[in-house]
Amino acid sequence: MTKEKISLVIPCYNEEDVLPYFYQAFCKEAEELPDYDLEAVFVNDGSADRTLELIKEYAEKDERIKFISFSRNFGKEAAIYAGFEKSDGDYVAVMDADLQDPPELLPQMLHAIKEEGYDSAATRRVTRKGEPPIRSFFARCFYKLMNRISTTEIMDGARDYRLMTRQFKEAIMQMKEYNRFSKGIFGWVGFQTKWIEFENVERKAGETKWSFWKLLKYSIEGIIGFSVAPLAIASVLGITVCIAAFIFLVIILIRTLCFGDPVAGWPSMTCIILMMGGIQLFCMGILGMYLSKTYLEAKDRPIYICKETNIE
Repeated sequence: MTKEKISLVIPCYNEEDVLPYFYQAFCKEAEELPDYDLEAVFVNDGSADRTLELIKEYAEKDERIKFISFSRNFGKEAAIYAGFEKSDGDYVAVMDADLQDPPELLPQMLHAIKEEGYDSAATRRVTRKGEPPIRSFFARCFYKLMNRISTTEIMDGARDYRLMTRQFKEAIMQMKEYNRFSKGIFGWVGFQTKWIEFENVERKAGETKWSFWKLLKYSIEGIIGFSVAPLAIASVLGITVCIAAFIFLVIILIRTLCFGDPVAGWPSMTCIILMMGGIQLFCMGILGMYLSKTYLEAKDRPIYICKETNIE
């Protein structure tokens, strides 16, 4: 009887310190799931350290290890897409190499799909222990904001770590946009998802590649990709400023006709002009961000470029 296959997609960027621990965890999990064939699809996202060298060493001695190596760093979203594109398992999971996504949750995730009838099993952190407080604060604000301004539900504390059926994966592959935000894409395609909660796990080794600035840019990608609320806000601001300007014009005309003194009040007028100019620039910036994403999509550039792989 042919065993069902589980493909694990692991994006890697400068992960040489943690890869030995991950490989050990992968082998252990494979032993605990003897009824399935496990394969690990490592995606080397332009690493500058020995990440690719280590992956190749594992691939030489273990046929379950597959890899894709990019020509440069294209980002985690591109790595996830490439892993999905090259994986052929009956079930596909995406997880980080730093072991912050516990491999021991896989049996529980499989049970949710096979026995409970879900299309995917996703994970979310219920605590952020060990994470900088300011990062936790802004992360919670982001999830609250997204769920208010977007029709696509994004669970607070959601990780990219999830197991899905092949049908779920194929639905994701139909979304070929260049600007990708997986948390939103997972929610947009629909299907039934079971959420599995776990406490935050710190990295096994190495350092995170996600700085506060990178996370901020990533959150902006999500907002622009799955909500048009910023455009609506810009429109409302424009209308509000026009109304305010009309009211101020009426006040100035009445005061001039009744009291004269046209020179007085220039500091307040300067402040109003500066405020209106700032609002205009803010709205233009919002429009520019949406336009820039449209420009990138219109170029139709490949999401990634593969330099080498052992996947036929």
